[in-house]
Amino acid sequence: DTRIQGSIRGVAVKRFDPFQNSGGQQSFATSFLDEHGNGAVVSGIHARDGVRVYAKEVKNFSSDRELSDEERGAIAEAQKKLQ
Repeated sequence: DTRIQGSIRGVAVKRFDPFQNSGGQQSFATSFLDEHGNGAVVSGIHARDGVRVYAKEVKNFSSDRELSDEERGAIAEAQKKLQ
């Protein structure tokens, strides 16, 4: 039981456009969480000059780092899947 509670079971992806008139929803925020809400959220921001990738630690469904609306949405969606 302990091993299962600590395994990644809540995964959710939110796609979005970070800039006006960019289209295609090529940017994303993906959360990877265990039953306790611990894990990470990884975001990729697509722009004309490249892609930037960010990772933030998540503890108890929140983070010490500031989260974007999309990152919070991915965490909330993963939390629903765990209920």
